Amino acid sequence: MALSTEKLGRYNPEKPMENRLTDLGPRHFWQYLPPVIQKNYGKWAYHDILEPGILVHVSETGDKVFTVRCGGPRFMTVEHVREICEIADKHCNGYVRFTTRNNIEFMVDSYDKVEPLKNDLLSRKHVSGSYKFPIGGTGAGITNIVHTQGYIHCHTPATDASSMVKAVMDELFEYFTSMTLPAQVRISMACCLNMCGAVHCSDIALLGYHRKPPIVDDEVIESVCEIPLAIAACPVGAISPAKTESGKKTVKIKNDRCMFCGNCYTMCMALPLSDKEGDGVTILAGGKISNRISEPKFSKVVVPCLPNNFPRFPEVVETVKKIVEVYAADARKYERVGDWAERIGWEKFFEKCGLPFTEHLIDDYRLAYDTYRTSTQFKFTEAAWEVSRAAGGID
Repeated sequence: MALSTEKLGRYNPEKPMENRLTDLGPRHFWQYLPPVIQKNYGKWAYHDILEPGILVHVSETGDKVFTVRCGGPRFMTVEHVREICEIADKHCNGYVRFTTRNNIEFMVDSYDKVEPLKNDLLSRKHVSGSYKFPIGGTGAGITNIVHTQGYIHCHTPATDASSMVKAVMDELFEYFTSMTLPAQVRISMACCLNMCGAVHCSDIALLGYHRKPPIVDDEVIESVCEIPLAIAACPVGAISPAKTESGKKTVKIKNDRCMFCGNCYTMCMALPLSDKEGDGVTILAGGKISNRISEPKFSKVVVPCLPNNFPRFPEVVETVKKIVEVYAADARKYERVGDWAERIGWEKFFEKCGLPFTEHLIDDYRLAYDTYRTSTQFKFTEAAWEVSRAAGGID
């Protein structure tokens, strides 16, 4: 039944807000702010980190807000979300927030409330014994790993996200709950080249990498796909119309032009891309968004491909841990991974981390001619040459 114009309200150009519908779209954020934050909105003078995972924001009025930050998974069960709400109701008057890196932040207006909240969070564990709400991820430590959807929900992953992040953080957990590194280290993970995991500007980035073009299922493509859409979806023009010997409509793929992004599979299920043997994991390093010490920079490829050994990814974990530990021992205070690598020279970075170097590495999103250090200052030590030769890199 159609709603009457009286109930909807007629638009009055003289009073545009009169009878305006306000229940469309998301509600205004203001109603979700704790009272102390509403009261001091725009008046915050400074903030400090009291201990790993515990922050205090101080207002010009003298009011303070104490935040307990916990690492959270990208995917949560309903039971886990309910437990978060239960904690917020118990300690924070129902207020809780999530950060862009999947952290959960519980905020209280008195320091007396911090210790009971902290003890409650650390007392909650999974049946395996790991913390449900590990406290940390602040200051000069490893922040919570932001990642994509992986095998659980994405249709074009080259690797899994959740299990890889779990495996890496199991090894690096001590750096999440402490602030012993020279500066913060942001690790991110994307399960394919579309990179919805922000890996292009992270200190260390893990990237699932397809290495083969899609397979064309000639038998069903005409019946399950709109072929013009599949062709138009390719960003590099690698797909063109074709016909089978029997006259069925299909497509052909120019393999040397394909960049393995999976856009075509998004439009057409008859162009599957995932390949258990061919897919691998690329490691990038040195990216950041901060302006401190040096300008923001893209991550650079430092390991072209590691085996996709689901579910614990031992090669990936070992490599990431090695980079973090060498950085922790060698970098100066406040230096991010990229700042450290540029100070000592990328050739030294590869030598210290025990990584082989080839001509395919450390380039960013421009031509290598613009980004390589092509002067005589780009020198490898004998040790770096030996590592590269042993790995079949540079002759």
